Amino acid sequence: MAILVFLLPLCIFTFVVVFLKFVNRQKGPSSSTPTNWPVVGMLPGLVRNAHCIHDFITENMRENGATFHFKGGLLFPKMDMLVTCDPININHIFNKNFLNYPKGPEFKKIFEILGDSIFRADFKLWELHRRATLSVINQAGFYTLVEKTTWQTVTTGLVPVLDHYVLEGTEIDMQDILERFSFDNTCRLFFNHNPCSLSKDLKNRVRCEKAMSESVEPLLHRHIWPESIWRLQSWLNIGNERTLKEASEAFDEFFHRRIISMEKDNDYYTANNKVNLYAVFKKVYEENCGNNIDFPGDLRQFLTDTFLGLLIAGRDSVSTTLTWFFWLLAENPFAETKILEEIENVLSLSSHENPTFFGVEECKKLVYLHACLCETLRLFPPVALELKSPVEPDILPAGGNNNNNIKVEKNTKIVISFYSTGRMESVWGKDCLEFKPERWILAGGGLRHEPSFRFPAFNVGPRSCPGKEMSFVEMKMVAVAIVHRYRVRLVEGHRVSTRGSVILKTKHGLKVKLFPRKDA
Repeated sequence: MAILVFLLPLCIFTFVVVFLKFVNRQKGPSSSTPTNWPVVGMLPGLVRNAHCIHDFITENMRENGATFHFKGGLLFPKMDMLVTCDPININHIFNKNFLNYPKGPEFKKIFEILGDSIFRADFKLWELHRRATLSVINQAGFYTLVEKTTWQTVTTGLVPVLDHYVLEGTEIDMQDILERFSFDNTCRLFFNHNPCSLSKDLKNRVRCEKAMSESVEPLLHRHIWPESIWRLQSWLNIGNERTLKEASEAFDEFFHRRIISMEKDNDYYTANNKVNLYAVFKKVYEENCGNNIDFPGDLRQFLTDTFLGLLIAGRDSVSTTLTWFFWLLAENPFAETKILEEIENVLSLSSHENPTFFGVEECKKLVYLHACLCETLRLFPPVALELKSPVEPDILPAGGNNNNNIKVEKNTKIVISFYSTGRMESVWGKDCLEFKPERWILAGGGLRHEPSFRFPAFNVGPRSCPGKEMSFVEMKMVAVAIVHRYRVRLVEGHRVSTRGSVILKTKHGLKVKLFPRKDA
């Protein structure tokens, strides 16, 4: 009987694949809204567009008034979901009725690899994570440590590697470089450990860092394929599920070593004014275990899950944004010229001087660079979508083309596309697909503020990223170091598109060649 339970999804999977081949032979309609087939619902259209899922969702949002009902059909009723990118609904879900919309059971199943980190936690555990994280960020001297650590990683890690490839005259994958940089920098800041994933020999990768890159696509596939399919893969230990299993092992191995090291160095952290994450979160666990919070694992597991969440947040927000930033600069040289002028004015540099250390105060004066980063985040938010489920029935205020309220039942699967929000004419105007940093600058020269439900790059409402300002400091330091030192040019013929993953990576990396700006 157990074998039949697993064989049935396999048969269904085979049927869908054959069905898709049939559909692909037909002349497709002009509408991007998937056909609702009698038995398999809209699943064929979803699977067919899995390789370009974010743009597929966006086209559907445009056609259906920013809110759309996806149907799983008779075979896949659990795939029924409501998809929205309407700021009115986002504000309702993330702000006005926040307590009714936790991550929910579907999110927890899909992202089980994250354990009980801040990303996956709800209610009291989430509040505990957030308070503890904010206590670290708000420590006196924290941003001084961010400045020094980031600049040190830039000058001793990033620049020597880039100089090496400039001298060789070879192309590089800038996305890979930035991921390694952000991984090393976050580890140095939070764990006082340099894993040296960024080096001149890019063939070797730290297992944990590599696992982070490889797990983002399988996690998105868990959104697309019915649970029975990916559970079968997990049971057979094949495909995407095998990738996730190996990634989980890599994370456990990496943090097991880090936690042992942090236990030994506890006194060193205190004496040298380092960020002592181990002490902070150990205290959180010990003060709440058995009282207010029922932790599912022991202290070691809690620390592993917590540190993994912080490392993912630090690595992916910075590296993903900067990857798309350099692509957009290559496509929009006018912005590169303005950034150069601003860098030289704010930091008092000539065109032939390399920038020396600068900190938070100088970063605040880089207004045009900040606008370019915001425009990058609008078009390419690192976390492209969110998943929510209401605890109790509710009514969403924006119903798409029908202009009616939408009633959602308890545990309804709701997918919120942050990627689509930044590409809606109804939100950002007819020029929404254009890269226009000027939209972020006020007439008086200051920066325009947008509410998070219109600009959800750092999540929305109480769930907004506590490390937002830290990310901007890091990104500006890296951008200044690279833009002022090199001309970044795309490799001819290299096509850049979004990857079908939960973190908005480029599908084939970002292949560039660097040229020293002093030779220009």
